[in-house]
Amino acid sequence: MQRLWSPWRSKYIGTFKGEPKRRKQESLFTAAWKSKKDRRNLIVWRGTTCFVIMNRYPYNSGHLMIVPYRQVADFRDLTLVELAEMMQVAQRAVGVLQEVMGPHGFNLGANLGRVAGAGIENHVHFHVVPRWNGDTNFMPVLGETKVVSEEMAKTFEKLRKSFAKGRS
Repeated sequence: MQRLWSPWRSKYIGTFKGEPKRRKQESLFTAAWKSKKDRRNLIVWRGTTCFVIMNRYPYNSGHLMIVPYRQVADFRDLTLVELAEMMQVAQRAVGVLQEVMGPHGFNLGANLGRVAGAGIENHVHFHVVPRWNGDTNFMPVLGETKVVSEEMAKTFEKLRKSFAKGRS
C-alpha cells in the first residue's frame, strides 16, 4: 500500500481538541429550505420529508446532498419514513446525474461526525458524488485546487429540469 503524505491535514486535525460540542443553532440547510429561494440556495428538488441541494463547494460537478427537512444531528434519530424517502431520492439522484452528466460511477454516503469529515455536523445529510475516469489528478494534491468543469448555474438548471420530469 502506498501512502500519500499530506502535512496540511495535521494542522487542520490539530485545531480540534477533545470531543466537539454539537451546535444547537439552525443549520445552513434549515435556513436554505426555509428561505424558499431555491435557485440562490441551489435546491434542485423538494420532497415530503427531504430535499436535494447542490454542494456549493463540490468534490465534482453535480455533487448533490440529500437532506431531511427536520434538523437531526444523529443518524439514528431519523424516522423510517425519512430514511425510506432519502434512500429513494438517492436512487433517483443517481438516475438524474446519469441522465444529465453521464458519470462512470458514484460515491454515495454520509459523513457522521466531524472526525468522519462532516462539515455540517448538526444536520445529517447524504452525499451523491458523480465520478469519472480520470477525475482524480494532481491539482488537489499539489495545488490545493479542485477543478469543477461546469458553471454551477448551468448544472443547477439541468438537474432541476431532470428532477422535475419525474423518475430518472
